[in-house]
Amino acid sequence: MHERRNWLWPAVAILALVAVAFVVTSVVRSRPASPVDIRRELMAELHPVALKNCTLARFGGPGDGGYLMCANLLAEAEGAYSYGIGGTDDWGCEIGSRLHLPVHQYDCFNLSQPTCNDGGRFVFHAECIGPETATIESRPFDTLASQIAKNGHAGKRLIVKMDVEGAEWESLLATPDAVLAQIDQLPMELHGVDGRRFPELVRKLKRTFHLVHRHFNNMACEAGLDPFPARAVQVLFVNKRIGIADPSVEPSLPNMFDAPDYPERPDCQQPIGR
Repeated sequence: MHERRNWLWPAVAILALVAVAFVVTSVVRSRPASPVDIRRELMAELHPVALKNCTLARFGGPGDGGYLMCANLLAEAEGAYSYGIGGTDDWGCEIGSRLHLPVHQYDCFNLSQPTCNDGGRFVFHAECIGPETATIESRPFDTLASQIAKNGHAGKRLIVKMDVEGAEWESLLATPDAVLAQIDQLPMELHGVDGRRFPELVRKLKRTFHLVHRHFNNMACEAGLDPFPARAVQVLFVNKRIGIADPSVEPSLPNMFDAPDYPERPDCQQPIGR
């Protein structure tokens, strides 16, 4: 009996330690990630890749509202969308003129309808994008999938630009992968760097797209956001259907076509690949 006790007590101690470890692990896993942890995770997801077949060029002007895109991968688009207008749309004007397509513009906050002097055509919708169809404070919202379908573009190849002051996160999280697969290129500005679901959205987009470019908006430069230098970052997603990744090359940032969104303010880019 004494020998059995000598064997039993170590076994009980081991089981107790395993139970404690399980409880501690469960608590750690259930604990909400800190803003710093989220930012680090998001920054890791926002590391761009090089493409073998992308000729980057700037569309939409030299400052705020200008985006780098693969100029040689635009020609097959059958529709163009510009989300977040604010009364001007140099990007939409240039894209529409180049592709000879009407650009569908969406904005329910600023209803000023811009014009284009370069031959581009606009179709303005006094509506915003959201994760569901809704009316909020008298403003209409609808989903990306619904807006594309209403314009007769279901199943067609699209170019989509998005700058919607934070609505991009939930709107795109709610968008089916089949709809995202229609988009050839998605230049957009991401607002905020520590939302709990932000890394989830980037991972979702990277199932369909290559992340090809990253540029920080210098109006949003801010200390204390490590590892981010700013709260807003412009990115370019290129559909894997058309973009060919080159893992042997590290993208060089900033790109020669990058420019401060606001020239009168200090910049805060993070060079890589130098």
